[in-house]
Amino acid sequence: MAEQLTSNNEALRLFFTDDVYLIANEEIKVSETAPVVTMDEAVSVPAEVQPVKKQKRDFNHLGKNAKNILILVSDPVNQVSTEEGRELLRKIVKAIDLSAADFALVNCSAYADADFEELQSYFKPRLLLSFGVLPETLGLAVQPQNSVVKHEGITLVFSSELQALSEDMSGKKALWGSLKQLNIS
Repeated sequence: MAEQLTSNNEALRLFFTDDVYLIANEEIKVSETAPVVTMDEAVSVPAEVQPVKKQKRDFNHLGKNAKNILILVSDPVNQVSTEEGRELLRKIVKAIDLSAADFALVNCSAYADADFEELQSYFKPRLLLSFGVLPETLGLAVQPQNSVVKHEGITLVFSSELQALSEDMSGKKALWGSLKQLNIS
C-alpha cells in the first residue's frame, strides 16, 4: 500500500476545512464548578468583534498574465486536462492570438474554495475564460455557457470542461462564435 502521509498544503486543504490550532502539550484542567453556558450565550457575538480577514494566498499558475487574461480549468487528475483537452486549449489560445505570456492558467481543482473576488484581486483579469469551473463555484450567479457576459467590468466566458468540450461539436461552435466577439489586443 502506498504511503498515505502528505504535507502538500493544497491536498490538506481539501480535508481540513476548519481552522486547526496547535496547543502546547500542557494538561488542561477543567473545574467541576465551571459555569454552564447555554447555546444562546455561546452563539452571541460581541459587537466589537471583527470578522477575520481571509489570508491572501498565492495561486500556482502557468503563463505570465501579461494581458490580464485568466483561464480557469478544473481537472483533479491532470495539471491542465487530458491530451485532447490540452490540444483543444492550444487551438483556442492560438485562434484568439495569445501566447503563454499573455494569460494565467489556473487549475481550480486545487483551489476549491477560491471565489471570484479572490481570483479578481490576485490576477486582475479583464477577460476570464472558464472551462469546467461553474460560475456558482466562484460565487457568481448562473451564467449561460459559451456566451460572452460582463461582470464588474470583466468579460466572462464559461464553457464545459476541456475534455468534454473537445468531444462536443455544437459546444465548440458556440464557444467559437463567442470568442470571435472578443477584442483582445
